[in-house]
Amino acid sequence: MVDSTPKKQGYFMPAEWTAHEATWLSWPKNPLTFPSDIIDAVEKIYCQMVGALQDGEAVKILVDNSQEEQRVRSILHANGVACRNLVFYNIKSADVWMRDYGLTFLLKRKNLSENENGAGKTVGTAGAKAAVKWIFNAWGEKYDDLLPDNAAGEQIAKLQEAAGLQVFRPNIVMEGGSIEVNGQGTVLVTEQCLLNKNRNPKLGRTQIEGHLKNNLGVDEVIWLKDGIAGDDTDGHVDDFARFVGKETVVCAYEENKADANRKPLAAAYSSLCKRFETIKLPMPAAIIDPVENRRLPASYANFYMANGIVLLPVFGDRKDKAAQETLQTCFPKHEVVPIQAKELVYGYGGIHCVTQQEPKV
Repeated sequence: MVDSTPKKQGYFMPAEWTAHEATWLSWPKNPLTFPSDIIDAVEKIYCQMVGALQDGEAVKILVDNSQEEQRVRSILHANGVACRNLVFYNIKSADVWMRDYGLTFLLKRKNLSENENGAGKTVGTAGAKAAVKWIFNAWGEKYDDLLPDNAAGEQIAKLQEAAGLQVFRPNIVMEGGSIEVNGQGTVLVTEQCLLNKNRNPKLGRTQIEGHLKNNLGVDEVIWLKDGIAGDDTDGHVDDFARFVGKETVVCAYEENKADANRKPLAAAYSSLCKRFETIKLPMPAAIIDPVENRRLPASYANFYMANGIVLLPVFGDRKDKAAQETLQTCFPKHEVVPIQAKELVYGYGGIHCVTQQEPKV
């Protein structure tokens, strides 16, 4: 009998800086997320991301149908992006948040090798590839219109299975933005998200830790408390704490004592300092949704590591430059590419939220 969990079969989730086969995206189109006055700007952001990514890895893009594929190709061409190294999938999706409803890809522990993350060499492993398909419930069923994206993720899973990839289904609610791994046995999560009763109400901390260990191939779960203000995902860790090395973390930090993010980020920084080398990453000034008069989750920590580059969301803020310099120090062998992401964050997410890495075997 074959062991049922990824960990027992020798799989683990590699760090994001591990070499990629591809980046997965879903092309934006939801009018509730990106109204008509900003969708063009969001599509231009996507063009910038695709253009930056395609030289280093394949870019796999979900579009609703063949007509939409042709429209996207035309938009890319009009924005000076060559349609090369792109793979389109005609899979209908409700929205763009591929990090949360897409697959979490795994590698098998086999044939020790060395990978570089730009901050120094770390020991990684490579072998067969697999994936985990979590249940996506639109962040605690907050958005009924986005619940169908669980089915979009399942379609991706079935396509991968048809191509010979093993897909594990642990039958729990989980989102990719709520987990951050170093590929060396540790995952960062938040209590605000993973212990929220709108996800897995019958599971306690110990049971959730068991699922994380079994499905991500980790040995250590580090619990942080709360996420940033304006985050409608209930405190996803990828908005404030990210691994940049096997024992190094960047943590968003708010210097303004009157800001709502000051206390939770100071607490996270203090907690992380006890375990890792922890580098402060500045926070941009608050961005307010002019329609709902609500704070948006703008954060430089929502960056994305790809082959040879780091995509950094910037907001026309005076701290943009400092954030870029900090990450460039962390990744001296990568090019940090600033992407103006103010319109993207109006959808309550960022660059990391809309991307999902597929590691290379």
